[in-house]
Amino acid sequence: MNEGSKRAIFAAFAANLGIAIAKFVGFLLTGSAGLMAEAVHSLADTGNQALLLLGSNRARQHPDDEHPFGFGRERYFWAFAVALVLFSMGWLFALYEGINKFRNPHEVESFGIAIVILLLASALDGYSLWTAIQESRKIKPPDMGWFRYIRESKQPELTVVLLEDSGAEIGLSFALAGVLLAHFTGDPRWDAAGSIAIGLLLIVIALLLANEMKSLLIGESASRDDVAKIRSAIEGSKDVDELLHLRTEHLGPDDIMIAAKIEYDSRLTFDEVTRAINTTEANIRRVVPAARIIYIEPDVHRTPEELAAEHRSDANRSAI
Repeated sequence: MNEGSKRAIFAAFAANLGIAIAKFVGFLLTGSAGLMAEAVHSLADTGNQALLLLGSNRARQHPDDEHPFGFGRERYFWAFAVALVLFSMGWLFALYEGINKFRNPHEVESFGIAIVILLLASALDGYSLWTAIQESRKIKPPDMGWFRYIRESKQPELTVVLLEDSGAEIGLSFALAGVLLAHFTGDPRWDAAGSIAIGLLLIVIALLLANEMKSLLIGESASRDDVAKIRSAIEGSKDVDELLHLRTEHLGPDDIMIAAKIEYDSRLTFDEVTRAINTTEANIRRVVPAARIIYIEPDVHRTPEELAAEHRSDANRSAI
């Protein structure tokens, strides 16, 4: 995990812990369903940061016989676990609390305290979100939108913090609106409606996060920019006639595996081909340092007809 991701996680952990304590105190003083839902939300977010740190620590394990490519995907797994925590603990409790208070209305007490706590929580969450945005800007291309960045980023920690804190700010707006409407209309069911809205919001965030982490767990290719750099490095290497085939996959946020078939100059000797392959690998790693594992197979260009004939031959041998 890079230093930017660590700073974002620690900022989110500190902010969410302080917010959770403040919201629980506020709930005890006011009885607000929205505050209670937000308190559980912040408590879940605090635990989520601990899970992200756990994943980062486990990802640093050295490869072994059972995991020869390392443990980089641990970071994706624990980020997926964060989505499950949000999905189960966060939205379920928020909906339960909101529906219960809607059916059994309870007047919000200490209106001023509730407002102060919600505004304080918004400021702390805003600081955490600002930290995540600043760290993300260091690696996000200037012309890339934020939604696309979240969809394409290979750094699970920053994706989680951005989604969590954005959701927290929106959720606090729902809670604040619920408390204000309950106070000025005299109908406490508005506060319950705020809690229900928070629960529905958490469902959306959890599903989005789970979908992104599932894709990374299954295996995503390198970014389009990195693939272009890899392709350019190969094609620009000495003695390369043609790049025939290229596949990439992230084994972790900072680990890319590359498999390529390359046609080298047919006049090269075996030792010269070996040196050419080593040169190609060095060129790739120079432009994409995350390319830790590279497999290159020398091959020759074949027409579609030749490939079809080869496939038929392979199929016939398999049938015998």
